[in-house]
Amino acid sequence: MNRIRTFVLAVAFAWSALGFAQGYPTRPITMVVPAPAGGASDAIARSLAETMGKALGQVVIVDNKPGASGMLATQAVARAPADGHTVLVTHTTPIYYAHHMFSKVPYDVRRDLAFVTHICDATLVLAVHRDIPARNMKEFIAWAKGNKGKLSYGSYGVGSAGHLMSAHLSESRQLGMSHVPYKGEAPMIQELVGGHIPWALATAGSLLPHVSSGRLRPLAVVGEHRLDDLPDVPTLAEAGFPDPEFRIIGGLTMMVPAGTPPPVLARLEQEARAAIQSAQLKARFQVFGLIGVGNSAREARQGFEDSGPLIEKLVRISGAKLD
Repeated sequence: MNRIRTFVLAVAFAWSALGFAQGYPTRPITMVVPAPAGGASDAIARSLAETMGKALGQVVIVDNKPGASGMLATQAVARAPADGHTVLVTHTTPIYYAHHMFSKVPYDVRRDLAFVTHICDATLVLAVHRDIPARNMKEFIAWAKGNKGKLSYGSYGVGSAGHLMSAHLSESRQLGMSHVPYKGEAPMIQELVGGHIPWALATAGSLLPHVSSGRLRPLAVVGEHRLDDLPDVPTLAEAGFPDPEFRIIGGLTMMVPAGTPPPVLARLEQEARAAIQSAQLKARFQVFGLIGVGNSAREARQGFEDSGPLIEKLVRISGAKLD
């Protein structure tokens, strides 16, 4: 009797979820972004909101919630009703890195959130000031070893992907470099262009104007593929640095509260992936030097799981604790 009752309840729940999904969305959707207005994350989110809103037949409102390394926005979504009307479009820090760098994080990614899709990758480029006597990675390492203990590198924040990978390069090649963190990428690049730091890892979109002017020189690209805008610049692997630690790429991911009905999650995934392939989003990605992904929810979750051990190792090497 109990088995029959359980079966009936399960069927009723399934029909209820299906009925809810067929009427979804019933009101405007809020897309929470853990970044201020005006940056790449905000621009991509607004293009997504516009494109997805048309497909879903509802307005998608972008709600910028910067602060606490992205944890403020992520916590808000984790605690929101799991009905598909609150969506998170986030950079990697509050999802991939926070649990490794903060002793207290007000949510658990696995327990409180569900992946929709990984929107795009932000490819990083290792660039040096034009006065550095290195035109490839072999010459760069030779120069760095000749100045061991005297050099520094910049990053756009403690615990950022640029910081962690740069620390790994210094540690693994025994270069003895010092870390100089900045409050964002713009001031870091300004210092790099001015010659106050000799090299850094930065996003392609931010570097390209200075590469074109000749003030900066790109030596290698992080990730598995060369960039269309820098076709002659090899990947780190091609340059002789096949370390898996250099394959982690930042970017943007879409998530919803855990417990969102599967049909609703599937609809969001469908529309998000279609939007990512649209001409509007592709143009946005190109402006900021991003690479569109738009994978499945399952693949996005697997990417998160696979990156965990490497991120933990990089945080340990870099000493990037933010408490």
